Amino acid sequence: MCGIIGIVSDKPVSINIINSLKKLEYRGYDSAGLATLSNNLIDEKKCSGRVEELEKILIKNPSNGNIGIGHVRWATHGIPNIINAHPHSSEKVSVVHNGIIENSDELKKDLEEKGFKFKSQTDTEVITVLVTQFLENSKPLESVFKTLKKLKGSFALGIIFKNFPDIIIGARRGSPLAVGYSNDENYLGSDSYALKSMTNKISYLDDGELCMLSKNKVDFYDLNQKKINKKIYTVSDDENTTDKGDYKNFMSKEIFEQSNTIKKCLSEYTDSLKKDINIYNFPIEPKKINKIILIGCGTAYHSCLVAKYWFEELTSIDTEIDIASEFRYRNLKFKTNNLYIFVSQSGETADTAAALDICKKNNVKTCSIVNVVESTIARNSDWVLPIHAGPEIGVASTKAFLGQLIVLYILSLKLSIEREDIDKKNYDTYVENLTKLPEAIKKTFKLESEVQLIAKEFLDAKGSMFLGRGNSFPIALEGALKLKELSYLHAEGYPAGEMKHGPLALIEEGLPVIVIAPKDKYYEKTLSNMQEVIARGGKIFFITDNYNRLLSTNIRFRLRVPRVDSNLSPILLTIPLQLLAYHVASLKNCDIDKPRNLAKSVTVE
Repeated sequence: MCGIIGIVSDKPVSINIINSLKKLEYRGYDSAGLATLSNNLIDEKKCSGRVEELEKILIKNPSNGNIGIGHVRWATHGIPNIINAHPHSSEKVSVVHNGIIENSDELKKDLEEKGFKFKSQTDTEVITVLVTQFLENSKPLESVFKTLKKLKGSFALGIIFKNFPDIIIGARRGSPLAVGYSNDENYLGSDSYALKSMTNKISYLDDGELCMLSKNKVDFYDLNQKKINKKIYTVSDDENTTDKGDYKNFMSKEIFEQSNTIKKCLSEYTDSLKKDINIYNFPIEPKKINKIILIGCGTAYHSCLVAKYWFEELTSIDTEIDIASEFRYRNLKFKTNNLYIFVSQSGETADTAAALDICKKNNVKTCSIVNVVESTIARNSDWVLPIHAGPEIGVASTKAFLGQLIVLYILSLKLSIEREDIDKKNYDTYVENLTKLPEAIKKTFKLESEVQLIAKEFLDAKGSMFLGRGNSFPIALEGALKLKELSYLHAEGYPAGEMKHGPLALIEEGLPVIVIAPKDKYYEKTLSNMQEVIARGGKIFFITDNYNRLLSTNIRFRLRVPRVDSNLSPILLTIPLQLLAYHVASLKNCDIDKPRNLAKSVTVE
């Protein structure tokens, strides 16, 4: 995975390119480079290593020019060095590339036979040579279209032209690409994180689309070279902070935008054409990972609990979980082939950051899964996987939790195929199942009217209990936490099989008990545990994805979510519990966005 940035402006662009590349270093860090157009020449500067090394080069020898492209690289073709670093330039063209050109060897051989020479070992340089060749008889846009017809693979491209010093052309096939807008300045980036410090107006290219940027205009083209219009999204933190749209509060907004945020997250990490997951740059070679340790607090800890089931189900990696506030005080045995994964919405959670600091001092490899890529935890980690959920304003996490789950799941999938723990056929099926998730989430929202009725049943209750087995058990914990956070009602989550070992003593006539029971290998056992509760007077609210008739008549309400791959069912089962907490709190007139005694970013121990 690599990161690209392009800027066309009415003022010098190199400083903003460097700042954007720093934000993109989670995508690649073995080399970096930029190219600007100045004095009718392509001014290319590259280095091996981090962006800070490129910045030092620019301090000594500045790059001028009001148009430029930049790149951070994770090597695929060719070792990490200055020659293989991007951009790759000819006298007329400079190119940055994220992705892989699968037929590069074939193309390179053909071009060499025609007399073209190559400087690098990369697949990217064939793009530079092809565009240069086609420019002999074509204008830039047509040259790029001709080039794309010859390429096999996935890519996001940014291209500048010596003889056309006022345009950048971008192209996408498989790999994400975004366009940003401003006054007398427009931007190209491999994701919105590269652009958001400069603009809050973003469009996203779909597969096969091209864009041509000048400082005052952006044109988009489809596969047939026809102009198309693209929706412009506002992604500013300030915008989200001050605008709830038509929603009563931020939490309801964030619950109901989960389908779109999950769709965006998946677009950042999955290649729909190749049925693959775009996660690279592992700090430890996947087959050498002996153990994964998942660390978080609160809701993030619950996402770790779910992920433990996934890692154990899909991979052969031993997996542990830890609460960050406990982790840092234990007598830990650090091992170099263990991967320590830290999960935090804000990336500033004090206990989690402190646990990360201990790991860094012991020279073990770390990964962070965060919603704020510029955060302390992200900056201090060896590897960062953003959840791409966008700003979450409500204190009680909703869309960030689902984002954490998605990233943890796709990480477990990617590790499983890299380690050859599952075969390619099953891997393709799992990746394809992910694409169905946003629509299933939309369908789950239709349960809201039923959840509103259930919420009334909680107003006079002394407490409640949430039960689940397998990967539904952490969802029970999360459901109980949401109800506590928002409504201030006592709630407890338990593994359903543990009821007979103590918690049954709490069951009394009319106590609300939420039973989470997807149709999985635990289903029949969960029904048996539910009967234990019914026999003692508990009021059952049953949430399942099983549409077969349930024989028991002692169930107060049934909620049925859409049926999906059993690994993904925790994501859908979470949504009715979010809605339940929201509506109970609303009926009690609680401050939903800012629950008492709680803060969004927990920056104290």
